[in-house]
Amino acid sequence: MTATPAATHGAQRPNIVFVITDQQRFDTIAALGHDHVDTPNLDRLVAEGTAFTRTYVTAPSCAPSRASLFTGLYPHTSGVLRNDDPWHHSWVERLADAGYRCANVGKMHTYPYETSVGFHERHVVENKDRAHPDLPFFLDSWDKALHVRDLEKPDRVHLRSRPDYRESLGAFAWELPDEMHPDNFVGGLARWWLQRWVGGTPGTTGDAPTGQPFFLQVGFPGPHPPYDPTPGVLERYADRDVPMPHRTPEDLAAQPRALQELRRQHEDNDHDAVVHLEDPSEEQMRRQRRHYLANVTMLDEQVGLLRAELERLGVLDDTVVVFTSDHGDCLNDHGHSQKWTMYDPSVRVPALVRGPGVVAGQEVDGLTSMMDLGPTVLELAGVDVPSWMEARSLVPALRGERWPGREHAFSEHARDHILTGTAMMTMVRDDRYKLVTFVDSDEGQLFDLVEDPHEERTLWDDPASAGLKRHLLDVVARWRTESAAGPAAAWAAGWR
Repeated sequence: MTATPAATHGAQRPNIVFVITDQQRFDTIAALGHDHVDTPNLDRLVAEGTAFTRTYVTAPSCAPSRASLFTGLYPHTSGVLRNDDPWHHSWVERLADAGYRCANVGKMHTYPYETSVGFHERHVVENKDRAHPDLPFFLDSWDKALHVRDLEKPDRVHLRSRPDYRESLGAFAWELPDEMHPDNFVGGLARWWLQRWVGGTPGTTGDAPTGQPFFLQVGFPGPHPPYDPTPGVLERYADRDVPMPHRTPEDLAAQPRALQELRRQHEDNDHDAVVHLEDPSEEQMRRQRRHYLANVTMLDEQVGLLRAELERLGVLDDTVVVFTSDHGDCLNDHGHSQKWTMYDPSVRVPALVRGPGVVAGQEVDGLTSMMDLGPTVLELAGVDVPSWMEARSLVPALRGERWPGREHAFSEHARDHILTGTAMMTMVRDDRYKLVTFVDSDEGQLFDLVEDPHEERTLWDDPASAGLKRHLLDVVARWRTESAAGPAAAWAAGWR
C-alpha cells in the first residue's frame, strides 16, 4: 500500500479519541487481509492512517493489559498481574495536568472500577457478564440503564435457562432492543458526550472552554463473550465462510500441563457464559465464530458513527483517533477458550492511528507492544514522556520515519482463578521465533513463526533448537533483570 503524508490541520494540541475494544483478535480487519469480516469503517481508518500489523499485548487478560497501556509499564513493574489487582494512577493524569478535558465512556477495567486514574469524569460500563460470586459487586451505567427500562441483563444467570446453553459455546443472538446492546449503548453515550462537550446538540453551544482539547477514551465491552450480536447484523453472517480453528490432536497432546489444565478449567466452568467443550463439532465452532465476527461488525459500525459525529462537529481534522484492543480470543484455536494463553490469537491485536501529521495508508510490520500507544498519545499531545516508562513512542513511525520496531515483544500473566496451573507464564518473541515459559515447570513452548505460523509444532524439546531456546531464555532473564534494576521499578513502587 502506498504511504502518503496526511495533512496537518488546526490546533497544535489535537483532540484524542482512544477506542479500545475488548478481546478483539488481530485478524479481524478486512483491509489488513482478513476479508471474512465486514469492517468498512476500520478499513477507512487503515486507509487514512497507520496500521501496526504485529502488535502484542503485555498480558493476555483485561486489567494487566490495560494497566500496562495506561502506565507504560510491564505488569511485573506496575504490580497489576491479573484482573482485580488494584491500580489508581495513569498517564491520563499528565494529560489532565496539561489542560486536556479527560473523559472515559465504557470499559477501562480499573480496580476499583470507578477510580479516577486522571479522568475528570467516568461513565463506566464493565464486562457484559459479571454474574460470578468471585467478582466484586458493582452497578455500572449500563446496569442502571437496563434497570430503569425494566430489562433483565442477559448474563450467564439469565442465559443458563436456555435449552441450548450448553451447546452454544457462548454464542447467542441479542434479544433486547438493539440500542440497549452494550456496544451500541457505549457508542451512543460517547457520541452524546461529544455533543454536550464539543457542541452541536440542538439548543446548546457545548461546554468546552474555547481552545481546550479533549481526551475521550471509549471502551467497548465487545466482542468479549457472551458473543451476542443483534439479529440484523448476525443475519449478514448466516452463510459466511469463516476461517476455522487451528487445532489438531497432536497440538493438544503436546501442550504443557499448565495449558491442559487451563482447557479443563474452561470445560468445568462457564466463564463469561461460555460453556467450553472438549470436542465441539465443526458447526458449533463455525457458529461461534460467526457470532464473534458479527460482534466485530457491530463495533465497526460504532467506530463509523463516532467518526461521523467528530466530522459533524467540525473537529475530525484536529483529532487523533487511536484504535486497539486489550487482547484477543482463541475461539477454539489450540482447543482454548478466550485468552490466558500466549498464542497469537490471544496476544496479538489491531493497532490503528489516524489524525493530524500521521502518514496515511501506511502498514508498519515492526514488532510493537500495545502499551507503546501510551507514550505515543503523550507525544502527540505535546506532553513530555517520562524517562522511566518501559513503553516507547511510535510517533517516528507515524511520521513515516525509518522505524525498525522492537527487537523483542514480551507478555506475561500470573496465576489467577482461571490460569491455575502456573504461578507465572511469560512470552518473548523476536522477528521469527516465540518462546513461552512457566516459572514452576521445565515445560515450555518454542515456535518458528515463519515455518509454523499457526503455532502447532513446538520445538521446545528439539535438540537442534537447544541453542535458540537457551538464547531466548537468556533474553527473558535479562529483560526481567534490567526492568527490576531500572528507574521504572522505583517509580512504580511509589505510584501504587
